[in-house]
Amino acid sequence: VQLQASGGGLVQPGGSLRLSCVASGFPLGDYAIGWFRQVPGKEREGLSYISRNGYVTRSVDSVKGRFTISRDNVKNTAYLEMHNLKPDDTAIYSCARSWAGNPSYVTDRNYEYSYWGQGTQVTVSS
Repeated sequence: VQLQASGGGLVQPGGSLRLSCVASGFPLGDYAIGWFRQVPGKEREGLSYISRNGYVTRSVDSVKGRFTISRDNVKNTAYLEMHNLKPDDTAIYSCARSWAGNPSYVTDRNYEYSYWGQGTQVTVSS
């Protein structure tokens, strides 16, 4: 079981990035997915969450209107599209899964997520 995030990099303030989260060893469609970020020395922060069927999403206020979560269960991949990036968005971004019996259920309770994949570094700087 593995979740691999990729797509990070160095971007100027106001720029955009699209992160991918590829699942291996299990069908992504059986789980809700969350995107998280962490700065060294600080707690992991949940950002956006998406239900199994992709119909329901939630995002924290700090990224609403800037970040969009989506998924393609056929490709076993989830995405986080980020726009208008700010220096405060600099962090290691990772994804995790949460089992959900209801395809439309999604939780923003971070403790319900597990199998944190290896993250990808996002640096926003001029």
